[in-house]
Amino acid sequence: MAATPVWSVDPRTGKQREQVAVEATPREVDEAVRAAHAARGALADATARAAFLRAAAALLDEAVAHVVEAADAETALGPGRLTGELARTTGQLRAFADAVEEGSYLDVRIDRADPASAPPRPELRRYKVPLGVVAVYAASNFPLAFSVPGGDTASALAAGCPVVVKAHPDHPATSELCASLLRRAAVAAGLPAEVVAVVHGFDAGLELIRHPLVTAAGFTGSIRGGRALFDAASARPVPIPFHGELGSLNPVVVTPAAAAERAEEIGAGLAGSVTLGVGQFCVKPGLVLVPEGADGDRVAGALTKALGETEPGVLLDHRMRENFVAGVRERAALPGVDVPVTPGSGGEHTVGAGYLSVPARTLLEGGPYEVLLEECFGPVTVLARYAGQDEAAALLGRLPGNLTATLQLSAAETDGGPGPAAELLSQATTLAGRVVVNGWPTGVAVAPAQHHGGPYPAATSHSTSVGGTAIERWLRPVAYQSVPDALLPPELREANPLGLPRRVTGDLPA
Repeated sequence: MAATPVWSVDPRTGKQREQVAVEATPREVDEAVRAAHAARGALADATARAAFLRAAAALLDEAVAHVVEAADAETALGPGRLTGELARTTGQLRAFADAVEEGSYLDVRIDRADPASAPPRPELRRYKVPLGVVAVYAASNFPLAFSVPGGDTASALAAGCPVVVKAHPDHPATSELCASLLRRAAVAAGLPAEVVAVVHGFDAGLELIRHPLVTAAGFTGSIRGGRALFDAASARPVPIPFHGELGSLNPVVVTPAAAAERAEEIGAGLAGSVTLGVGQFCVKPGLVLVPEGADGDRVAGALTKALGETEPGVLLDHRMRENFVAGVRERAALPGVDVPVTPGSGGEHTVGAGYLSVPARTLLEGGPYEVLLEECFGPVTVLARYAGQDEAAALLGRLPGNLTATLQLSAAETDGGPGPAAELLSQATTLAGRVVVNGWPTGVAVAPAQHHGGPYPAATSHSTSVGGTAIERWLRPVAYQSVPDALLPPELREANPLGLPRRVTGDLPA
């Protein structure tokens, strides 16, 4: 059977640019996984891992012009956006290098033996060990930060896990370029190049999730694709953790007091959030609850003005463009749905931004209106005009899990205490992994306290894919009971030769 070519395609024209690779065969996937598995021992050296992550960041920074050019040619995201994304990516790699050296991610805990307790307690020493080979499924909308050199890869490598990445078909040339830089960095740090590998092709992705030496997977993409892989991971003879980010509506609630106080500011800010990256952010606000009445009309008017002035943009590929155009057409055709600014086709290769408006009570009817409560990937949002707090709460109660939930409150409402704002905050907390007040959800800071995940279908686990605790996905705890010190791993020995932070109970007085 002839090899299936993998083409780099220009989304601005729909034309093929160059053949980058061929789709991996089952044998080639097996070889990549086995080579990664064989290299896992080298990653046990924390000093080498940290050096590797910093070397990867340095090589990516040195190649910034080449990387940005390659990514822009395949995604049309623009040099400004991509330069910022690369900086985020290299900053993330360095942050995980710092985490490796600091060591608290190992969560070392020691309980001294206490024969006088009831029942007697033996000596216990616990820390976390890497799972093994991790499969990473790259995202379409972030060719750097959520792809080959992105957060899943960086956190898995930091944990000591080799990585095999299933490249996204929207940016195969960028994927190959970044993979080559990561492999060079590994060798420079004294590690085998095989600690990072890339495979291409839909079937290769299925082979990867089923491979018996793959121990966990990370995914960013659609609900349909993520759920299929999640089910495959669960159906294996030995199921594995699948950390998937699948989809999110990211609701926003504008309170009547906030609309009265700063309607124009809210409308303009909403437009900027909806159209950022041509609406291709996973945290784009897709449903906005705006009060009925004159103040809510002012919010809608400001949104109408801002979106009407937005230039058409290019989506990541023509399939996404077709899905977006068809999706907004289906939604706009529903009875009772107004289209103040028509989203959809902006030209042969572009799309225009817009929004739909519908009474909240209509959405509560369900039926054909359920589609308005589903994510539509691209520059469009739905304004649900609500009559009162009870109606807004009822609509929020119909929503599945989300990555984010945003509240636009007035100055008086942010003073705290019991009341509608506190009730909204409580409801938002049940809905989402990140709750935003008087800001916008687009833009996910890489920080230790960040959480990028949420209740299903936003994510398939309770973990985060952004921030320092993302490393925890690729580790499992092991406790050692009454093991002689000489036989313990260095991380748990009494002398603490690695200088790791540790939590100790039952220490004897000095």
